Amino acid sequence: MRALGIFDHTIFDNKGFPMRSTFKVWTQLGLGTAVAGGLLAACGGEAGGGEAGQDSSEAATQAPASQSGEGGEGGEGGEGGEGGEGGEAGIDTAAAGRDPVAYRSALGVVEAHVMAARDAYVAGRKAEAAEMFAHPVSEVLVGMAAVFTAQGVSDFSGLLTNASAAVLDGESPQQINARYDAIIAALRGAAAKAPKSTASEAAVSSKVVADLIERAVAMHREAASNAAYEPYLDGYGFARAAQSQFKASESAIKAADPELHGRMVEALGLLGKAYPTATRPAQLAVEQGALAGASSKVMLAIGS
Repeated sequence: MRALGIFDHTIFDNKGFPMRSTFKVWTQLGLGTAVAGGLLAACGGEAGGGEAGQDSSEAATQAPASQSGEGGEGGEGGEGGEGGEGGEAGIDTAAAGRDPVAYRSALGVVEAHVMAARDAYVAGRKAEAAEMFAHPVSEVLVGMAAVFTAQGVSDFSGLLTNASAAVLDGESPQQINARYDAIIAALRGAAAKAPKSTASEAAVSSKVVADLIERAVAMHREAASNAAYEPYLDGYGFARAAQSQFKASESAIKAADPELHGRMVEALGLLGKAYPTATRPAQLAVEQGALAGASSKVMLAIGS
């Protein structure tokens, strides 16, 4: 098969979904190299699952430094804490191999993007949805590839690139939901293989939730400074992912630290009002100061 032939005709993923796309479109999104890796894997076998998905990982590791996150720039514009050690998304990939908080925070960033992608697609924002599905491949998954391999996690990046291509192909919301569910299942499976530590489940989960809250608040600050849609959509995803992670561990967090639980409930409640839907409102409903204050209370309770 010609290396670029996959961009010239219809191809299909492992479930038989058509995946037409063009390299020109991906290049415009700034995701050409990473997406090419995912699509090549899809041609060769089951992208994002099993041994065939390994092709995607191998292609991704050959991406240039600007895509791999090595010494990356600040990631999402204005996102607090991004651009830190080891990756565009502020994910410390070196620590992720031994620290369950860093590891699960990386997965949380991916979850935030796919949540935002799915809801943006339902809201009719097709281009932004396609970008949000694909973005975590270059921003997070490339840098985490070695960590996932060490933890016994099969490459699932093809699930995201396939979903992004499917958005551009105009698949129905029901089909996109099915792809979304498959990604979430892969994320849950990867989370179950997080590195072990002496920290309790409540301690780990609370720090992951706090990280997502901080990201959502930082993106709200960015959204308040301009009328662009993307910062709002990023923040929306982080807020939804924070709520999802909190619900999964709420009972453990509440039992371990009722005060922290209360502060998280307060912060997440404000974020729900700040990001009511995936469609940006004409005017942001919550003051940045209130969000920053609520987030600070969470961080103080954790001891960060």
